[in-house]
Amino acid sequence: MKSRSESLIRLKKFQVDEKRRQVTQIEMMVNDFERMASELDQQIEIEHSKTGISDVAHFAYSTFAKAAQIRRDNLLASANDMRGKLEAAQDALAEALEDLKKVELLEQREHQRDAVEQLKQEQADYDEVGRLRFRR
Repeated sequence: MKSRSESLIRLKKFQVDEKRRQVTQIEMMVNDFERMASELDQQIEIEHSKTGISDVAHFAYSTFAKAAQIRRDNLLASANDMRGKLEAAQDALAEALEDLKKVELLEQREHQRDAVEQLKQEQADYDEVGRLRFRR
């Protein structure tokens, strides 16, 4: 029974670690998307200052700036999508942590029960020794 509960704890710890890795990966992706979008914003501003045209509707507006804006918007949309996935991953991590705590509590209770049972057996052995000595 002990090996089964220990392997279950190991499994739950592995699941928690995996969920943590997923959360970290998603957080890194969101940060990367936002960083790249910020860099594109800077490039767009540089292009505006070079050309002197910042009106998107202007006929001579920079094609580079247009493409950078589209890419920036796509990156920000991806970051928003990833935030939704991040929330789901954080919820899954919280659930995995709860499961791990439950299993660890059950293991702790099992150990306490075993210790109490062992103490009872030892006391019964001592009582038997006492009865045998008393009879002599």
